[in-house]
Amino acid sequence: MSRFRPRLIITPGEPAGIGPELALQLTHKNYNADLFFSADPILLKQTMVRLNLNLEIVTCTPQSLPDQNQPGKLHVIPETLRVDVEPGHLNAINSPYVVKTLKTATDACLDKQFDALVTGPVHKGIINQSGIPFTGHTEFLEQRCGAKAVMLLQAPKLSVALVTTHIPLAKVSSQITATKLSAVIDILHHSLIQRLGIEHPRIMVCGLNPHAGDNGALGSEEDEVIR
Repeated sequence: MSRFRPRLIITPGEPAGIGPELALQLTHKNYNADLFFSADPILLKQTMVRLNLNLEIVTCTPQSLPDQNQPGKLHVIPETLRVDVEPGHLNAINSPYVVKTLKTATDACLDKQFDALVTGPVHKGIINQSGIPFTGHTEFLEQRCGAKAVMLLQAPKLSVALVTTHIPLAKVSSQITATKLSAVIDILHHSLIQRLGIEHPRIMVCGLNPHAGDNGALGSEEDEVIR
């Protein structure tokens, strides 16, 4: 985008969890970015009262965003909770609200209204309990964006990409295939160059079993698939 300051849209996640509090605490940080929230304004107001924060909530839409955040104002793209929230007590009735905030934020990024999406924690079990199939943010974004997604955990000197995400441990081995490994490595290699500016990435592939299988003594996936 042409703006000097990036626009970030934040979904606080599970309304009864820590997400709304964490999101509002971001307002105390001095970021060189403009922060917007996809959330219920009433929920954020109630959270502000608990945290003793004094902010003015300003509602907007992805099509009518202010050029820059203003001090003391919280810019919110409103979505409405189904029922009142009691912190620490999950309610499946509010799960459609959680997914709707994600859809709104993701679509606004795809429409280039925002430069990046920041997601708060959700509870996958309570979303599925409501009848909405939901494996995780990674899979949701993959489906919504129509593109292959790779989860990347990043530290200053090390990035770790995952071949599998959000499946039971007992199913991991069967999901390690040469095709899937190649796809993840290709996406990772491209992203390290194009997104992180690493001209010649050095990628190491971990083994699956203890001691990388010890030549088959502790498992054969390394010899049969990974190598």
